[in-house]
Amino acid sequence: MKLFPRLSAALAIACAVGVGAGAAAAQDFAFGNFKEQTGESLWQGICQGCHMPNAQGAVGAGAYPKLAGDPLLASNIYPVMMVLNGHKAMPAFGANLSDAQVAEVVNYLRTHFGNKYNDPVTPAQVKALRGGP
Repeated sequence: MKLFPRLSAALAIACAVGVGAGAAAAQDFAFGNFKEQTGESLWQGICQGCHMPNAQGAVGAGAYPKLAGDPLLASNIYPVMMVLNGHKAMPAFGANLSDAQVAEVVNYLRTHFGNKYNDPVTPAQVKALRGGP
């Protein structure tokens, strides 16, 4: 059922607003889609609310892993799958982001915060990993 990905994304927005990302993140979410298009704006509007602006992670109401200098990001497939499908407390954003948006935010994360992985993921690769027709 497609309700759960939308519910997960709504919970992520609530998290973002609750930890200080501000009302801008909530305003950017409209009808199940995010309007941000660049990796940086997607990071700021969606990810930094839980992972913190410097990607150092946080512990509080939940545990949000550090993504700065993260060796798991060496594979460009791993973060794509995390964004698309979520894992544990990480909500799935696959129903809410286009292939291009997923590629943008993954590439931004993999080249910032002390991550130096310069083999970019493409929207075509995201589409293939997404599966389906």
